Amino acid sequence: MSFFDYLVKHGMPWVPKAIVSRVASRYVAGESIDDAVRTLHQMNREGAMGTVDVLGEEVRERAKTERAVSQYLDLLDRIETEGLNANISIKPTMLGLKIDEDLCADNVSTVVDRAAELGSFVRIDMEDHTCTDATLRLYRRIHEAHPIAVGVVLQSYLHRTTADVADLLPLNPNIRMCKGIYREPRAIAWEDFETIRANFIYNMEKLLAEGAYVGIATHDPHLVWAGMAAVDRLQIDRDRYEFQMLLGVDSELRSIILSAGHRLRVYVPYGRDWYPYSMRRLRENPTIAHHVVRAMLAR
Repeated sequence: MSFFDYLVKHGMPWVPKAIVSRVASRYVAGESIDDAVRTLHQMNREGAMGTVDVLGEEVRERAKTERAVSQYLDLLDRIETEGLNANISIKPTMLGLKIDEDLCADNVSTVVDRAAELGSFVRIDMEDHTCTDATLRLYRRIHEAHPIAVGVVLQSYLHRTTADVADLLPLNPNIRMCKGIYREPRAIAWEDFETIRANFIYNMEKLLAEGAYVGIATHDPHLVWAGMAAVDRLQIDRDRYEFQMLLGVDSELRSIILSAGHRLRVYVPYGRDWYPYSMRRLRENPTIAHHVVRAMLAR
């Protein structure tokens, strides 16, 4: 990382909120469910599927988890009513994981029950390493009741991921494979870029070869190519995998994937908690943060 990148990355808290909003509008659909629905319609018109996330995490009050459940139930019904090719992603800490694991499981079960009724799907997102064990327990628990209506996420920068793949494979799981975005200690996470890539490819290929459904979640062209090569070499049916990307990131790569005949799902976040989500993305990606600085200097 260059010195300028370092300054940009760590200077984000001092950037005016209005400036962050201007840049973040590329990566967040908006504050309302209507904003998300409009964005999903646009993604569907482009040939992409969607997964919708109501922004929020680290909830410590039960009442807020109840409101989150209600939002997700409304979202599932709206997806059904609008005829959208989309599903939903949820963060366990928004639904009470840091309050009580059983509370979280009950909340997630309520959401997945409704998704299953509608023939939809819920992705349980993975957060930082303090949540990994509990999130995987949660996934196993919900999977027992709804094996095809729920999936989870594994992160290739964690040392443990290969062992987690082996543990989950007997479930015939639905796994999103990504690099991982949280800052983790070296004792539990790989730091070298090429090592993280190699671990991504190894575990993605293992999941595909062993019959799991795989969401290949990356904006790295090398990993996109590796995914395309793997499904070709292993002769994986088109309905057993998909590529996944974030809203607002590399639309040209998105078109390349779709033009090659692969399915692609775009992560569409929305909600009033857009600011902390956007700040995290900007801190993690100095290239995007450059746009913030340029926008601020152009005022």
